Amino acid sequence: MPRQTGQVVAVDIGGTKILAALFSPGGKMLANLAGPTLPGEGVSAVIDRLCATISALLHGNNVTVARIAGIGLACAGGIDTPRGLVVTPSPNLPGWASVPLADIVQEKFGVPAFLLNDASAAALGEHRHGAGRGVKDLVLLAVGTGIGGGIIIGGKLYLGAVGGAGEFGHMTVAADGPLCGCGNTGCLEMLASGRAVERDAAARLRRGENSVLREMMKGDFDSVTAVQVGEAARVGDPLACDVIARAAYFLGVGMVNAVNIFNPELVVIGGGMAALGDMLVAPGRRMVAERAFSVSAGLVRFATAELGNEAGVYGAAAFVRDRVRGG
Repeated sequence: MPRQTGQVVAVDIGGTKILAALFSPGGKMLANLAGPTLPGEGVSAVIDRLCATISALLHGNNVTVARIAGIGLACAGGIDTPRGLVVTPSPNLPGWASVPLADIVQEKFGVPAFLLNDASAAALGEHRHGAGRGVKDLVLLAVGTGIGGGIIIGGKLYLGAVGGAGEFGHMTVAADGPLCGCGNTGCLEMLASGRAVERDAAARLRRGENSVLREMMKGDFDSVTAVQVGEAARVGDPLACDVIARAAYFLGVGMVNAVNIFNPELVVIGGGMAALGDMLVAPGRRMVAERAFSVSAGLVRFATAELGNEAGVYGAAAFVRDRVRGG
């Protein structure tokens, strides 16, 4: 079977789990298999588990490597796509610096392997199979523990010069804001992500502010989660509502910037924080209408991501198909 018409394996490497999926040449998911990442055991151990998960997926579906067109790898962190290199780590994958992941996987399986940032993969997945079907120009904001993003221009994934495009989480939205792990201050990720919500809520609880979260956490304020803050906000807890509103404000600033810069038809909001719905996103939509350049604000639509945790593997598979077919 020619490589160009073979099946595709795609893998999304997250801080908690490794999700591998087998796709038909036409992009249909045929099977998937998940395993634990356990990043604390080190880079080599995670790569061994990644390769073992791919092998188990193939074996469990009676697929030989000879039938595989390529392997797509979606990974958080700073990615140099042409070199297949994880340049800088993400908070969930400590120590992943200067890791030639694509070369390692390609050598192991003997088929082409391609690496891209996980949020860029999610954007491509949503464009081909999710909320962005039929849209030529879109931006995806992946709002979870951190904030990532992806860009589709003219129906194609835009990666920038080496794969670093779409780092919306590291745009400056408050010049005098908190120091980010990237070295910048006032990054969107530090003010609108799940981690930002948790940090803000914990600080206010330690200051003695009243909240239903105070009883819920029983004094262990640093363990409060964004999910818990969201639950408290849904029942009208003033502290939780205020914390979410602050994150929504800064997310709105980021949305205005993205709309002004890229003039997309569609902004897709994904990631775990998207579960907050209008509580998080509606202020940003209003801000875009009020503040964005009118020619862009009048066109753009907003949608919630449809593919959930599978967006990354759908996108990584599409990336492989584009590459082996010369797209």
